[in-house]
Amino acid sequence: MTFFIFLLACGAAATTGIIFKPGQWYENLIKPGFTPPNWAFPVAWTLIYLMLAWVGHRLVQIPGTQVLLALWAAQIALNALWTPVFFGAHRLFAAMLIITLLWLVVAVMVLMAFKLDVISGLLLLPKLARQPSRAQTALRYSISSLLRQRALHLLSATRATRAFLAA
Repeated sequence: MTFFIFLLACGAAATTGIIFKPGQWYENLIKPGFTPPNWAFPVAWTLIYLMLAWVGHRLVQIPGTQVLLALWAAQIALNALWTPVFFGAHRLFAAMLIITLLWLVVAVMVLMAFKLDVISGLLLLPKLARQPSRAQTALRYSISSLLRQRALHLLSATRATRAFLAA
């Protein structure tokens, strides 16, 4: 029964990916070279969410996993939050902060899980490995967006100065 409760939480997080689809905006981003093809995302995330639900189910059965289960809840909440912030609101810096915090939470989870249940630790590794490309995409776009804004500001300031001097 607990597996299905954890699977429900994972399904709720996955729903944000259905509501906030990547679309053309994402296609135009400069992404790291190791970004997987689009078809791989639903396959990978289905497997990752199934593993996460199984990890939650396993951990409930082990005494002394309260902190680890709280981290499980935090990571699924952060995962659900990241999608609308990145794909919906296009808030790249905020998405980068969320994904960095998510990576830290999952890293602590992996370390703690290996101490309590090696299988859970192993099942969490794909989740940990998946985070850097998301963070790198947000970081690259944030930097390029910031540079574009500064260049436009500089260009408009130069035009205003020229207009002022010409008058």
